Amino acid sequence: MGSLRKALIVVAVVGAWAGVGSALFLLVTPGEERVQAMLKEMPGQDPRSREEATRTKQLVLATLQKAAATQENVTWRKNWSHRTW
Repeated sequence: MGSLRKALIVVAVVGAWAGVGSALFLLVTPGEERVQAMLKEMPGQDPRSREEATRTKQLVLATLQKAAATQENVTWRKNWSHRTW
């Protein structure tokens, strides 16, 4: 009988903590409207920021391609393979 009573107490305590955890989860978890608002605030979610990021990447790539094609860089790359360290 004593072990049954202990088992019931354990079940009651675990159930109480589960209830407390569920209540805290409901209190802390943002609502659907707030989730959507947070997603809109995140970088990359706004169409304007995505367009800006794409444009920036294109400019960086064009700059790197131009720099790689300069005569100085081409000469350095050709000479680099003949270097001895």
